[in-house]
Amino acid sequence: MFKFFRTIKEDINAVFERDPAAKSFIEVLLCYPGLHAVIIHRISHTLYKKGLVVIPRIISNISRFITGIEIHPGAKLGKKVFIDHGMGVVIGETAEVGDNVTIYQGSTLGGTGKETGKRHPTIGDNVVIASGAKVLGPFTVGDSSKIGAGAVVLKEVPPNCTVVGVPGRVVIKDNIKIKNISSIDLDQIKLPDPVSDDLIYLKNKVSELENKIRELEGKDNEVL
Repeated sequence: MFKFFRTIKEDINAVFERDPAAKSFIEVLLCYPGLHAVIIHRISHTLYKKGLVVIPRIISNISRFITGIEIHPGAKLGKKVFIDHGMGVVIGETAEVGDNVTIYQGSTLGGTGKETGKRHPTIGDNVVIASGAKVLGPFTVGDSSKIGAGAVVLKEVPPNCTVVGVPGRVVIKDNIKIKNISSIDLDQIKLPDPVSDDLIYLKNKVSELENKIRELEGKDNEVL
């Protein structure tokens, strides 16, 4: 029981560390649905590990009704998991979430079909999953990585990476390992855009080819 309350205290501390809007302990305890969902899940998961099925699922459904966040009782959450706002977040049965993970509203840790066994992602430590991101399948998202808003991730992500786009594309983040909680990068806006980079490259290439054509046409006119 002492361990349970210590874990809850760490979950509350995570809110203060990652949300500047948090003003007081009472406010966080009473007004943060993401915290409520995590606390209720820890209770339902404990019962689920004891071999119960129906009661944990009922508790999970009640939590979903209250918070708008659906976490299957079988999912494993690490320490200091922070679900910010959280409406529409879904975490599947075999998902595993590491320590110091931040998940924003509308995100899904889901499967891709009716396969049995491990079918949901494993999220490493210090990972940020931005608004509306979908991580689908039984692969690993490495430590200290960031999934950009709206990204659809369908394959493994190495540590210290940023993923953007549909389907998700990996952009290496200078290979700098995040060493502590204070260095978690919560910025969801200043992300690389590989599609935009490709379009800019193509635009420059077309412009370069047009200039060469004009030069050749000019030479032909001089010959004539």
